[in-house]
Amino acid sequence: MAHTSPLSSCRDDHDPDALTLEQARTRALAQVSPVRGRECLMLRLALGRVLAEPVIADAPVPAHDNAAMDGYALMGADLPRQGKAVLDSIGTAWAGRPFMDAIGQGQCVRIMTGAMIPPGCNTVIMQEHVEVQGQRVHVGTGHRSGENIRSAGEDIRAGQTVLAAGTLITPARLGLLASLGRVEVTVHRRLRVALFSTGDELIALGKPLPPGGIHDSNRHTLSGMLTRLGVDLIDMGVVRDEPRHLREAFEEAARCADVLITTGGVSVGEADFVRDLLGELGRISFWKVAIKPGRPMAFGHLGQTVFMGLPGNPVSAAVTFYQIVQPALRRMMGEIEVSLPPCFPVRCLSDLKKRPGRMEFQRGVLSQADDGEWVVRATSSQGSGILSSMSEANCFIVLELEQGPVAAGDLVKVQPFQGLI
Repeated sequence: MAHTSPLSSCRDDHDPDALTLEQARTRALAQVSPVRGRECLMLRLALGRVLAEPVIADAPVPAHDNAAMDGYALMGADLPRQGKAVLDSIGTAWAGRPFMDAIGQGQCVRIMTGAMIPPGCNTVIMQEHVEVQGQRVHVGTGHRSGENIRSAGEDIRAGQTVLAAGTLITPARLGLLASLGRVEVTVHRRLRVALFSTGDELIALGKPLPPGGIHDSNRHTLSGMLTRLGVDLIDMGVVRDEPRHLREAFEEAARCADVLITTGGVSVGEADFVRDLLGELGRISFWKVAIKPGRPMAFGHLGQTVFMGLPGNPVSAAVTFYQIVQPALRRMMGEIEVSLPPCFPVRCLSDLKKRPGRMEFQRGVLSQADDGEWVVRATSSQGSGILSSMSEANCFIVLELEQGPVAAGDLVKVQPFQGLI
C-alpha cells in the first residue's frame, strides 16, 4: 500500500474526472465476458456454478396427475347436487404405489398426497369432508369436479426451457434439476483469479512487525471474498513497491489468470507504480470512482487478463470489491443476469456527516427496535483504514452522490451484509 498525496486525500469530495458508481459498474460489466471452457459435473457438485447451456425438460413435472391432499379419488359425475352420495371404497393409492384398476360409477379410492390419480378418477375430496362407515364413503354437496388434483406438467411442461444458460445454480435449482431426473449438468469452468498485495510496509503473518510495518490483512479479506464466489484462487502473496517486481508479477498473472486483483498502488503517490505499469503493459479503462471509501480503483486489461486494482485501505478495498468487482466477476463466471446488492430504507438512529460529491458507504448495525421497526446506527468509526468497523457492522449505510448530512430519525438506505459479505 503506497503513500497518498494531497491530491488523493479522502477529504476531496468532488472530482470531475471520477466516474459515478453506476458508470464504473456499467463500464466494468461491458468490458468483461464469460470465460471460455466448459465442464460436465455431477449434479451434487454443481452448487454455485453457472450453467453453460440451457436445461430443457425431457418429460413433464409432475409426470402424472396426482393428489394435492389426502382424501378420496372419484368421478366428478358422482358428486351429489343435493343430499349425499354414498360410494364404495375399493382400494388405496399411495405415493409410489398407485392403484391401477379403473373405477366404476359409484366407486372411489382412498388416496394419499402425491399419489397418482387412479384411472377414471378426476376429483379428490379431502378426508375431512367425508364420512366413512366401513367401506362406504358419504360425500356431501359443495364440491366441484377436478378439485385437489395437480395436473401432469403443471409445474414443468415437456420441451420447456427450465433454466437458461447463464443461470447460477442455487440449492432450489439443484432440487429443480433433480426433479427433472438430471444426473449431470454442463457449466462454465471456474474463473482463475490471481491476487497480490503491494507495499513495502506489508509483513507476513507470524513475523514480528518492524517500525512502520503492518500485517497484510487485505489479501486475507479478499481471499475469503473470492473463495465464497467459488473461483480458482492464485495467491501471489506480497509484491514489493518496485517496478521490476511488479512487472514480473503482472506478466506472470497475465499468463495464468483470467483476472488479476491487486490492493494498493493505484493512487497518485510517488511510490504508486501499479497504475503506471498497467498503462505501459496493458490499457486502463478508469481509475477513479466517486465513492467513499474507495475512490482510487483501477480497471483495465493486461492482454486478455482483466485487471482490477483496489485501494490499499482495508475498508476501501472491501467496498470496491462488493460494489464493482464482484458483479464483474459474476459476469465472467457466466451469469447473464448479474444481481446487484439490494437496498431498502430504514430509520437512522445516528447523525451522519456527509458532503455532496461522492456516494458514501458508511458502516452500520441494522437491528429491530422493540416495536418491530427496522433501524440502523452507524459504527463508532468510519475511517477507511478501520477494518474493525467492517467486523462490527452488519450493513452498509448507502448515502447517495448529492446527499448531505443525515439527522437522527431520517430515513437512509441500507445494504445488508448477509448474503453479500
